[in-house]
Amino acid sequence: MIDPARLDAAYARVRNDLMAERMPPGHWIGRLSSSALSTATAVSALALVQRHAPPHDRFEPLVADGVRWLTRHQNADGGWGDTDRSYSNISTTMLVRAALQLAGRSDECSAAMTAGQRYVDARGGLSGLRARYGRDRTFAVPILTNSALAGLVPWSEVPPLPFELAVLPQRFYRFVRLPVVSYAIPALVAIGQARYFHRPPAWPWMRWLRRAAVAPSLGVLQTMQPASGGYLEAAPLTSFVVMSLAATGRAEHAVTHQGVRFLLDSVRPDGSWPIDTNLAAWTTTLAISALSGGGEDVATLGCLDWLLACQHRQVHAFTGAAPGGWGWSDLSGAVPDADDTPGALLALAAWRAAASCSAEDRVRIDQAAAMGVRWLWDLQNRDGGWPTFCRGWGKLPFDRSGADLTAHALRAFRAWERLASGSRAEAAIRAGFRYLARQQRPDGSWVPLWFGNQDDPREENPVYGTAKVLLAYRDWQRLDAAAAERGMAWLCQSQNADGGWGGNGHRSSVEETALAVEAVHGLPRPGPHHRAAEEGLRWLVESVETNRHQDASPIGFYFAKLWYYEKLYPLLFTLNALATARRAGGADA
Repeated sequence: MIDPARLDAAYARVRNDLMAERMPPGHWIGRLSSSALSTATAVSALALVQRHAPPHDRFEPLVADGVRWLTRHQNADGGWGDTDRSYSNISTTMLVRAALQLAGRSDECSAAMTAGQRYVDARGGLSGLRARYGRDRTFAVPILTNSALAGLVPWSEVPPLPFELAVLPQRFYRFVRLPVVSYAIPALVAIGQARYFHRPPAWPWMRWLRRAAVAPSLGVLQTMQPASGGYLEAAPLTSFVVMSLAATGRAEHAVTHQGVRFLLDSVRPDGSWPIDTNLAAWTTTLAISALSGGGEDVATLGCLDWLLACQHRQVHAFTGAAPGGWGWSDLSGAVPDADDTPGALLALAAWRAAASCSAEDRVRIDQAAAMGVRWLWDLQNRDGGWPTFCRGWGKLPFDRSGADLTAHALRAFRAWERLASGSRAEAAIRAGFRYLARQQRPDGSWVPLWFGNQDDPREENPVYGTAKVLLAYRDWQRLDAAAAERGMAWLCQSQNADGGWGGNGHRSSVEETALAVEAVHGLPRPGPHHRAAEEGLRWLVESVETNRHQDASPIGFYFAKLWYYEKLYPLLFTLNALATARRAGGADA
């Protein structure tokens, strides 16, 4: 076993590093990686707005800075990745080429443009792009639209989107089988209209229908736009809306103005944009849970009012979600979902149990938790699992139930079992575990919905998924279930030779190793997992001692196959793992 003094020292160091990242009000914001994808779409949007609305050079400094950032971050193979630590991919490379063209820099960036085209051709061109996304048009059509606006792709290659369906009441969206996921309605409307204006349908009745739907669907777009102007607080989605409206004569529309304001507010000093503004609610709840697991009195953090204010108390205009859930940020563009809501519920349970939590705060916490638990119950799909945003939306990847989301929801129900009792609760929990058992792969692993590993051939992250599911089995004291035993066996067998974990036997990462260590230290000792747990813990402690515990890896997915990394993830995950190991060691002693 590792020396307890080393373990304590590592915990203290990571804890201090995490606390140093806390904002003065008491919560955490973190820092998402800058994104070539976000920067490219923002440059395209601003270039088109200034082209279609005077003065025609008002965004020129921002466009120039964005172009410089993009050209500095081209990979050696000629392509661009989503982040400065990401491998090249055809999607981002096509978007960057479109941005350079729309910015009027194709001549001065001719070498970059040529190398990018070679990369796109080597990946199959338009066929390669379509193969990347399959039936899901959520991102393939926006990329093709951006390229068509730049004159790099003919409009005949851009599939039409049925934007007229957006005028239906939200409760009917799941029945009409939209070709995009639930959170992409703004793109469906704006990009669908851009395709309609540039290449109207051949059938007269369809032209009439879509012409009649332009104004009311634009009203839907305006209703969904948050106060910040940024749809989902995301530069790509907002930029696609802005560029589509600007290129179809609506550069002066209120939606365009609000979207541009968001882009101006979210640009970084180096000329880049992140994939999203921040994950403040998510990182804060993870921090509270990790510190509580380490024995800290989290009620002294002083951010309870902030966290309770992040709970959505009204029907959400974007998804029609009922009140009670939490999104990933305290900003207006966040949407309540089934990962951030369990995270908040677990953090509130930890806060309530803290020594210095007042009776008055316990009452407020109980009221918020009751709403959150009810919100989660109502989101459960008929297959027993939990989706991200909307119940029953269909089969597109990011609207399906997910093993990681389901496991997180089950953990939240365990933490608030006194609020989640009765026959309905018991049935829902049984259905959730049955769903997890069905989703387990033959090798014993689970694959998450919202996290990936760029070294995996399918860009999946079974280490993350399996660890998260095992934590649900642990919390419900079901680790003796056959599915849990197979999952633990897979996790131990997938450990790298250096003691860490990474995707498909590739480079070990701090995030994945920490998650695996947290999961394997959750089992009673002794057992076959003991050696894997200690070797993983040793790798993690050595990473802290050599200051590698702050090396963030691009393990996050956002939208469909878009990568990001978050500065706080390695600190948060490592602190949780070290806290779990310290508790396990204390139990042995």
